This record gives sequence, structure tokens and C-alpha cells, in this order.
Amino acid sequence: MPPAKKATSKPSLTDPDLALIASLAEILNDTGLSEIELDRKGTKFRVAKQVTAVATVASPPPAPVMHAHAAPAHEVQAAAAPKTNGDHPGTVKSPMVGTVYMAPSPGAPNFIDVGSTVKEGQTLLIIEAMKTMNQIHAPRAGKVTAIYVDNGHPVEYGEPLVAIE
Repeated sequence: MPPAKKATSKPSLTDPDLALIASLAEILNDTGLSEIELDRKGTKFRVAKQVTAVATVASPPPAPVMHAHAAPAHEVQAAAAPKTNGDHPGTVKSPMVGTVYMAPSPGAPNFIDVGSTVKEGQTLLIIEAMKTMNQIHAPRAGKVTAIYVDNGHPVEYGEPLVAIE
């Protein structure tokens, strides 16, 4: 008679383990994190939630009114928006790493242009991170004086995006 095979068993979750998982899930909700991993005495716990962003598309801001004595828009943008390091006090910085999109969809008008007047909470641009579209909103009302990023290009955390005066 052949020797009996030793049964392999997976570690079972006990009530304290379930309580730990529940508390990790609560931490996720309280902090806004999307994932927590913990290694406790050789047992790994990973709690993650799938973040689904819903992109709302607001109507684009009205085009700036050009007066007879005003310079053409492309000259105003070139003169008012030198690409700098973003030391302007009204600089909006990237809250995440991702790819910048200036419009809600390809071919659509940009959310903002240099010279646009924005309201607090208005969408300035979108940053795609891990296939999630994240709207970046204006922290205050004002006039867009510089746009430091280009459509479709990557940005880093803390990188200047836009200046609002």
C-alpha cells in the first residue's frame, strides 16, 4: 500500500483576521487610499478598492471676446504664457502622476486656454491615471495666465499645471 499523501491546507481566516480586514477596509474609506497591504506573522493581507471616476462634461467656457484693439489670441497666449517652473502664487499643481488631457474628448474644445476666466470648481483639465479620468478643478476663480503642460503628455506629482490670477 503506498504511503498516504500529506494534505496541504490553506491558512483559514479566523474571526480576528476578518476584523483586521474590516478595519483595513475602513482605513481605505477614511483616507481615500485605494489599496493597503499588510504582512502579519507571515500572513499577507491586501485590501483594495476599485476607483471608478465619472467624468462629467461641462459646456466649454465662452470664448474670450476680442475687441478691435486686442491682439490675436495666439499672440496673447504666446506673450502671456511663458513656460516657467510654476513659481506663480496661483499655480495649480498636479495631485498625481498621469497623462494630461486638455479637452473632454479628442477633437473637443479645450476646457481652458490662456486668457480664459474660470470659476472656482470649474474643470481645468483631466489627468488620466491607471485608466481613470480625474478632473482637475480650479481652486479659485480668476483668469488663466499660463498653462505649463501639453495635451497628451505625462505629468509628475507636484508638477505645475496652470496659473490662475
